[in-house]
Amino acid sequence: MVLNYIWIAFFLIAFVVAAGRLVIGGDTQVFTDIINASFASAKSGFEISLGLTGVLALWLGILKIGERGGIVQAFARMASPVFSKLFPGIPKDHPATGSIFMNFSANLLGLDNAATPMGLKAMQQLQELNQKKGSASDAMIMFLCVNASGLTLIPVTIMMYRAQLGAANPSDVFLPILLATFTSTLVAIIAVCVRQRISLFQRTLAFFLGGAILFVVGLAWLFYALPQDKVSLYSTLFANTLLFTIICGFIISGLRKKINVYDAFIEGAKEGFHTAVTIIPYLVAILVGVGIFRASGAMDFLIDGVRAGVAAVGLNTDFVEALPTILMKPLSGSGARGMMLDAMNTYGADSFVGRLASIVQGSCDTTFYVVALYYGSVGIRNTRYTVTCALLADLAGAIAAITMAYLFFT
Repeated sequence: MVLNYIWIAFFLIAFVVAAGRLVIGGDTQVFTDIINASFASAKSGFEISLGLTGVLALWLGILKIGERGGIVQAFARMASPVFSKLFPGIPKDHPATGSIFMNFSANLLGLDNAATPMGLKAMQQLQELNQKKGSASDAMIMFLCVNASGLTLIPVTIMMYRAQLGAANPSDVFLPILLATFTSTLVAIIAVCVRQRISLFQRTLAFFLGGAILFVVGLAWLFYALPQDKVSLYSTLFANTLLFTIICGFIISGLRKKINVYDAFIEGAKEGFHTAVTIIPYLVAILVGVGIFRASGAMDFLIDGVRAGVAAVGLNTDFVEALPTILMKPLSGSGARGMMLDAMNTYGADSFVGRLASIVQGSCDTTFYVVALYYGSVGIRNTRYTVTCALLADLAGAIAAITMAYLFFT
């Protein structure tokens, strides 16, 4: 229901802004730009789904081997003490727990291509447990909000973009991103726990959250102590080595169970192809709405208004130039990436704005894309309070990103 209102708002606001530009400013090109943007966004939505087809087929095939070989169940047992508190609606040792664990692990390492198929598999398993098939379950909401909060600890892609655009130390944003994304994820967990009346003071959950805080602080200290040119190298090496180890481990587990590994892979790959086709209309819908909103000039008006308001109260406006990335991040991953690259191209990769845009890009995920993709894959239409909690986490991530940028780079 929330997505319905937001989607309609994109079109209505875009129409009002475009009509004003035509009548008041005489901009005869604005509606042409909007229509072109709608066609381009629809094409982009299809191409994203098409591009995901191979990745989904690969990873759902690997996951099927893991299920048959017992590795996913082992992950479920390992994560059960904490997940049983965060996801009380999931039965003990259910395969969904293992899929959620693997999705979270892939996100932590910045392995988006691996995380998405695992997340879609988790959603399918959660839907099997869902008593109201058209409405999001509590477990789904917790899973989606943690995903939308970012969760990435090793932002390999962002460091790569910074290197390509000439940053002197591409990894200098690693520590700020680590702190910002952890803030976003922590707020997401707390918000959903409060809404679902899950006590944060349960011993297991309290130890987990406390341990997570200590782990992040320790990891931040470790990478802070490394030479800047080694951070990106070690991050990429660790992530890719772990990823290939997981693939080999799944295959070995299948061999130990004496299953037909190839047939299991083909069965899972077929599920991946079906899932890729299923999500096309949902992605097209959300990307067209965002594209029209941008093309109408509504985003520019919003940013100009914020700049004027911040300046009026006498606050520093340096962060305002990064607002396009901040505002676009919940709406469109590719749009936010484009805004980040534009900020670095315009102001410099090592400028305050360029660094802030990079931190924002890594501080949270694309809420509406994640919601449309994951819920669309299982036909969920009533998202309940998912978007509200996810946007709260996005806001916390954005505030943390701005704070970190001022702390580290001014």
